[in-house]
Amino acid sequence: MATSYFSMAAILILILFTTHLNYCLAARKILISEIYTEFIKTSCGATSYPDLCFTTFSSYASEIHASPKILASKSLSLTLNATRSASKILKELSKGQGLKPREAAALKDCMEEISDSVDEVKMSIGEIDETQGKSFALRMSDIQTWVSAALTNEDTCMDGFSESATDGDVKATVGSVIEKVESLTSIALALVNRYAGTKS
Repeated sequence: MATSYFSMAAILILILFTTHLNYCLAARKILISEIYTEFIKTSCGATSYPDLCFTTFSSYASEIHASPKILASKSLSLTLNATRSASKILKELSKGQGLKPREAAALKDCMEEISDSVDEVKMSIGEIDETQGKSFALRMSDIQTWVSAALTNEDTCMDGFSESATDGDVKATVGSVIEKVESLTSIALALVNRYAGTKS
C-alpha cells in the first residue's frame, strides 16, 4: 500500500515537474519571440517607412533573431524580389496596345532603370554574404553605393512620366509599382546603413 502511495506521489511530482517545465519553455519561447520582434521594431524606426518595414519583416522574426546582418540581408532579398516583379510588370505594360509614343518611350527608359536596379541589388546580396577579400568597411561602402544607385534609378524611372502626355492608367500603374519598390529599397538602404554602423 505504502509502495503504491509513493509510486503515485512520484508520478504526480513528475507530471507537475514536466508541466512546469513545459510552461517555462513556452514562456521562454514567447519572451525570445518578443525580443526578436522588438529588435525589428527598433530597427525599422531608423527607416523612412517604419510601419511598412515592421509589417514586412515582423513575420520573419524567428529567422532574423536580433541580427542586423540577417535583417539587412533579408531586406535586400525582398527588395530584389519586388524589383524583379516590377520589371516583369513594366515589360507586360510595354506590350500593351494603344500606348502613346511618349508613354512607350517612358516605359522603355523605366525598364532600363529597373533592370539596372535588379543588377545593383543582386550585387549587394552577393557582397553582404561575402566573408573573404575586402574589408567589412569596403564591402559595406560598395553595398551602400549600389543600393543608393538602385534608389536613384527608381526615382529616375518616374521622370519620364512627369509630362501631361503620359497622364492616365499607364502612369498610375507604373507609379504604384515603382512606389512599392522605392519604399523597400529605401528601407533596405537604411537597414544596410544600420548594419554598417555596428562595426564602425
